[in-house]
Amino acid sequence: MSYLLLALAIVAEVVATSSLKASAGFTRWLPSLVVVVGYGFSFYALSLVLKSLPVGITYAIWAGLGIVLVTLIGIVFYGEKPDLPAYLGMGLIIAGVVVIQVFSRLSSH
Repeated sequence: MSYLLLALAIVAEVVATSSLKASAGFTRWLPSLVVVVGYGFSFYALSLVLKSLPVGITYAIWAGLGIVLVTLIGIVFYGEKPDLPAYLGMGLIIAGVVVIQVFSRLSSH
């Protein structure tokens, strides 16, 4: 259940972060509402996850996957074009999350 909540927290954070650009500095009400609700739900779900998973592991997964997913949304919806170092960095982030999940004793399996 903790990993499902973590996945929901990540999705909510990614939606909220992606909506920041669309909010145009909080001048457009609907994207601004999505930002506030998305971050609110994300942090609430994250607080529930922290009852059963270590904070370091939880944050590494949440932040790492959030970075990669927000970058992918930037590519698809905003026409952003990361360069090779950006792709390499994201690959290292994904590798780091995998290493934590597979090899860390702190990670709950």
